[in-house]
Amino acid sequence: MAARKKSQPIGKRLFKLRKDRGMTLKNLANETGLASRYISQVEKGEVIPPVSVILQLSRALEVDSSILLQEEKARAKKKSRDDYQKRTEDYTYETLTPESRHKHLKAFKIFIDPKAEHKGVSYQHLGEEFQYVLKGKVEVMVGENRNVLGPGECLHFNSSIVHRLRNVSSERAELLVVLYTP
Repeated sequence: MAARKKSQPIGKRLFKLRKDRGMTLKNLANETGLASRYISQVEKGEVIPPVSVILQLSRALEVDSSILLQEEKARAKKKSRDDYQKRTEDYTYETLTPESRHKHLKAFKIFIDPKAEHKGVSYQHLGEEFQYVLKGKVEVMVGENRNVLGPGECLHFNSSIVHRLRNVSSERAELLVVLYTP
């Protein structure tokens, strides 16, 4: 009976992909605009990156983002839908398009705790982003422009502009987020 291969954490997969391509942390930082220190923290498992960062890293490494997200995909096949959620330091997300290999559109359901704000790096990635609020009230900063959205409201913007997201309501916010990456 063959032993089942255990899925590697995202940081280990990132490290292996970077090394296989002969890239230094500095090279990858220059390709993504992320700090070398932050990428190192992701590789060591100290930080779990948000979806936008996974897309930036995937693009720079010239791999489909599903390779970095394969642990979550495998878990989804084994467990219930609720278990198919990944917690970052700032929010929980669920991929809605796990089989979108080599596609430009990626969809996610995002959950943000009440009165919570994304910390750490600012979000900025090539392409476009569409956010639709299902529950709660969120503030989306796109550059210096403040947008407050409630249930049923949406925002479509150029995601290469630095953006931040926070829940300004007393309930858990839920959003549908669709990213287009060229």
